[in-house]
Amino acid sequence: MLEFYKNKKVFITGHTGFKGTWLCRILLLAGSNVTGYALKAPTNPSLFELSQTSKDINSIIADIRNKDELETRILEFQLDIVLHLAAQPLVRASYSNPVYTYETNVMGTVNIMEAIRKCGSVKSFINITTDKVYKNKEWLWGYREDEELCGFDPYSNSKSCSELVTYSYKNSFFTKENSPTISTARSGNVIGGGDYSDDRIIPDCIRAIKANKTIEIRNPNSTRPYQHVLECLNGYLILAMKQYNDKSLASSYNFGPDDKSCVSTGMLTSLFCDAWGDGAKWESIAQKNAPHEAAFLKLQCEKAKNALEWYPKWNIKEAVQKVVEWQKSLDSGIPAYEITDKQIKEYFGV
Repeated sequence: MLEFYKNKKVFITGHTGFKGTWLCRILLLAGSNVTGYALKAPTNPSLFELSQTSKDINSIIADIRNKDELETRILEFQLDIVLHLAAQPLVRASYSNPVYTYETNVMGTVNIMEAIRKCGSVKSFINITTDKVYKNKEWLWGYREDEELCGFDPYSNSKSCSELVTYSYKNSFFTKENSPTISTARSGNVIGGGDYSDDRIIPDCIRAIKANKTIEIRNPNSTRPYQHVLECLNGYLILAMKQYNDKSLASSYNFGPDDKSCVSTGMLTSLFCDAWGDGAKWESIAQKNAPHEAAFLKLQCEKAKNALEWYPKWNIKEAVQKVVEWQKSLDSGIPAYEITDKQIKEYFGV
């Protein structure tokens, strides 16, 4: 798969974010010509800045809501592949600023689709959304790709809308033989080294430990499809590669962990405390009137396994250990890019 991306011109929106930076590092290892388009890194510190990734790619700092700027930049390059990650990605933040969330996640998708319409070189496009696009019925089995889309909160709902925008554009404007192949990718909750976002469990764990505090968990019984960030990024890249020459693969795909790695937030935190050691511990601080968040969410990923031959490689315990290894290596003075690239090479066996 990495050989395929050698010398390919890849455009990534949201490249300064946590997932975007890991994706850039993979593609740099593969020898791709990477262009990123995003706002400044959304956290301080940020993996993008720590890893000095801007030195190795063409990094464009701009807003996905700026349609004219986005079109200008996409037309500037003879792109092969576009991966759309730019988003307002947090559920609780979407309650605080729903208008910005919808502008970014819905109109941002419209803008990227419009730009691609005018760029004749793109052959493969992936819109990365979320496992939260489904209407959550709190059932115990995984959601399949043909389940009803209807996210509850503004973030989840805006991503459901983004899926519908992609579907409409694909069927309305990209039906010719030379049109790019278009798919959407829905992944579970990701963990990995260098995530400094608010309201995410592993970053919260690390911040608490740094402050010599007990880790506080809002929803310890909530179950999510947690996985290492490299799992879903591998899925996105396999999908973009395989549909590059095979239009029949255009569709929506789930990328999530196997059932045994789909754990509660409390269990994930316990795994983190065990891996970290040094007396790390956690406690529940469940809030009575907190904004709604799904209590149980799993993905059915047989479609990706059968059609794309994608499979998870690291179970949840291994994934947590990799996060702890990454953070402790950084704390010991090893450069972030070196740690990140080392784990990428381990994952891909190169």
